[in-house]
Amino acid sequence: MPNSITGKLRRMYDLFQKEDHVLILINADPDAIASAMAVKRLLWRHVHTVTISNVNTIVRPDNLAMVRLLSSKLVAFEKLDTGSFNRFVLVDSQPNHHPIFTRFNFDVIIDHHPDTNPQGSFVDIHPQYGANSTIMTEYLKAAKIKPAAKLATALFYGIKTDTGNFKRDALPEDVRAFRFLFPLVNIHIIQKLEFAEMRMDFLKYYQIALNTMALRGGKIYVYLGPVSSPDVCVSIADFFTRIHSVTWSIIGGSYNNELTLIVRNDGMQKDAGKVIQKAFGKYGSAGGHKSMARAQIPLNNLDSIIDPQNTKKTLDWIISCFGKYAQKRSVEKEFFKDILPPLKKPLLHL
Repeated sequence: MPNSITGKLRRMYDLFQKEDHVLILINADPDAIASAMAVKRLLWRHVHTVTISNVNTIVRPDNLAMVRLLSSKLVAFEKLDTGSFNRFVLVDSQPNHHPIFTRFNFDVIIDHHPDTNPQGSFVDIHPQYGANSTIMTEYLKAAKIKPAAKLATALFYGIKTDTGNFKRDALPEDVRAFRFLFPLVNIHIIQKLEFAEMRMDFLKYYQIALNTMALRGGKIYVYLGPVSSPDVCVSIADFFTRIHSVTWSIIGGSYNNELTLIVRNDGMQKDAGKVIQKAFGKYGSAGGHKSMARAQIPLNNLDSIIDPQNTKKTLDWIISCFGKYAQKRSVEKEFFKDILPPLKKPLLHL
């Protein structure tokens, strides 16, 4: 069957030759790193070389620990001679997710984000999956490859992080992959990754966030101004979702001539990916899943709208754009609307 996982694996293998030099590009986070490691294992002995390259700067402590403890062997994009590669693979992303990705014609694209209809010789996108690591685990199983401890640990951690320990959107396939990997993982490494210490320079951004946050009907908005990495916004967005009564966190920061906006919600609200796309998609790339989403907006697209140096006005603009598409709804009302049939007669008072 051509659309079965085994059929897909055969079609992917047919693209490669023994003399190929393969470059796997990622926007590095746990799910992307694990997925790239899985592709590298799948292509072992099928091609001449495989290199994994991160287009972003890795600063989050858990990501740094993952690269170090799991021997991921990433090469920063700026250190590459891209002319030495003849095959290109993209995992856990699509070409319009990062400006660097748009420079390449990808042979293989495997992702779990909403489908943007990317062009490639082999494209496999499953937006309903909780983690791209789940898809890659299925490929390994189809290839009859039992992942070694470090690869299994990476995939296991990728599923844990992207599903938020299954508190975010997930499918039975995510659970099955998780169960398949569990006996193979190094639990001690998982513990080290989960309890990786926060970087000292992150703390100042937490202070900015606490001092400047705006609370609007269960939604916390923060604009940090210039940040050392967009990962700062991710860390703070995740932090605020742990606070009782917070249903949305919308955290922005400017980095490398772009405005990054990270959105998280409690899973009971509207679709975060759809909301952020409606609010900011006309200015740059925006999208994501039901409970987590991101927008990347070139600052020059906002020249006539905001001055990113003016943090208050930028925050007001973010609130104005996002707020109208993320109105708070009554979960209880929606619940009873779904489960109770419409009444043609009033209920008797007994």
